[in-house]
Amino acid sequence: MNALKNTVLGLGLLLLASGAWALSSDPEQPVEIQADFAEMDDQAGTTNYNGNVIVTQGSIRMTGDRLRATFDENRQLEDVFVDGRPAYFRQTPDGGKEDIEGQALQVEYHAKKNQLILIKDAQLKQGERLFEGYRINYDTARSIITGRGDPLPAAGKKPDGKPGGRIKVIIPPKTKPAP
Repeated sequence: MNALKNTVLGLGLLLLASGAWALSSDPEQPVEIQADFAEMDDQAGTTNYNGNVIVTQGSIRMTGDRLRATFDENRQLEDVFVDGRPAYFRQTPDGGKEDIEGQALQVEYHAKKNQLILIKDAQLKQGERLFEGYRINYDTARSIITGRGDPLPAAGKKPDGKPGGRIKVIIPPKTKPAP
């Protein structure tokens, strides 16, 4: 039971670590994890959730097919890996700003590095602002986003026939206040 409590607390830390994004009240909310199957290995410091995984805490929501979390010897969260078709997350920031949403086939969070990584068909958006590509790295401590386009196959096209190798960024014009 103690391992379960630490796992829930560790996943809560995952969700809190990107606090620059989230509502300031999110850390005060309980963490809820739902899945079809869960397995914890206290000695190895890993937990696995499989089947329709849903993690929520306040305004934060993550979903995927599988979630794996690793912890150090002090039971501090190290890494979280979420796989899905796609894996998805959403957070509401303070200040009435629009929700931040992301999705990819793989989502990684490295707590000690303050790094969120979206891999394969990755997309990060807030309102009309969009960043998409093969891989998106987000430094949650410094609010820096970097991206890479799809690796190009020999013919320069992805299997679906669309061109590959590029990232896409949409930055809408700033709206002027009404007179």
